[in-house]
Amino acid sequence: MHIWVDADACPAAIRDILCRAAERTGRMLTLVANHHLRVPPSPFVRMLQVPGGFDEADKTIAARLRPGDLVVTADIPLAAEAVAKGAHALSPRGERFGPENIRELLDMRNFMDSLRSAGVETGGPAAIGPADLRTFASRLDSLLRVSGEN
Repeated sequence: MHIWVDADACPAAIRDILCRAAERTGRMLTLVANHHLRVPPSPFVRMLQVPGGFDEADKTIAARLRPGDLVVTADIPLAAEAVAKGAHALSPRGERFGPENIRELLDMRNFMDSLRSAGVETGGPAAIGPADLRTFASRLDSLLRVSGEN
């Protein structure tokens, strides 16, 4: 399992959890962003900088993604593509994306997008808090444990 991170908007605390997990498990972790990110010196962690532009990080991840890989993203279309390719997808809040919920999440995302396009103020997500970090770390550990058994 290769871990891919849509890192442009990924909180630093989540990146730190992922870097520690990669080091602990010996799994490759690639942070993909359109700006440079510092990563710890590790043979398991790398940063891939892509050109600026709409969804460049998403396109790069989608093109390299393989079945069984893990994508960490808040981007629902990227998560849907990961699920369609047989990969795992997890949000920075620890929400698992899978065949059982991705269609509904895509529909909701599209609905909210149409509201915003019509000028409706929809607000954004709350800041990531300690409970979100614990949920993310727990779900990440579960995924890594299960994939290590295969």
